[in-house]
Amino acid sequence: MKAIRLLGALVLIAGACLTGRAVYMHAKAELAGILVRRAWEESVRTGKPHAPWPWADTHPVARLRIPRLGYDEIVLEGATPRTLAFGPARLLSGARIGEPGNVVLAGHRTSWFRRLEGIAPNDTIQVEWFDTRHGGLQQRAYTVNTISVTKPEDVALLGPTPQDALTLITCYPFGRGPRSPQRFIVRASPQENQRLTTEARSHGEKTLAADSRRWTLIGSKGRCSRRS
Repeated sequence: MKAIRLLGALVLIAGACLTGRAVYMHAKAELAGILVRRAWEESVRTGKPHAPWPWADTHPVARLRIPRLGYDEIVLEGATPRTLAFGPARLLSGARIGEPGNVVLAGHRTSWFRRLEGIAPNDTIQVEWFDTRHGGLQQRAYTVNTISVTKPEDVALLGPTPQDALTLITCYPFGRGPRSPQRFIVRASPQENQRLTTEARSHGEKTLAADSRRWTLIGSKGRCSRRS
């Protein structure tokens, strides 16, 4: 009887610890989201990049919205594993937001890009950013053209394009399963067309190979990750 009571007590303690950790992680994520959004607002107000916390190695670069899905998140610069823990982020291999080329944004399937499961062709995607050269907020609307499920090594959609484009990438399938052997890629085109400059195409070609290789399966378990 004593052994059963002791075991029951240990189970309760373990449950409390796990619950406490879950609450802590959730609170941490909520706080980070608040700080990231405040940093974005400060960047818009001052016209200069503003880090969400003093030791952050990233900063907000845009606001991403998908009206039909009720999606509204702040995009961070540089899709590293650490940055992706706090929000969707821009792959440095792609075009800079607001410049000609293929802008590529990545996010986790279980959090920041979870709602992409419900996206559909012809959906509108809105990107808002602060243009330091011309001053003030700029906004561009995109229309979803294609939705693809690809192998991790297929990085063609992440490369330079002859026309301006917006590409969203996350792991697939959606959900919290341990395996994610594929990639879910949304390609959208601007509702107003602009030509791709030679300079932007050259930048994409130089950095694509190094950056896109990180979006591969790590090991044999099919974990979706990005090499640091």
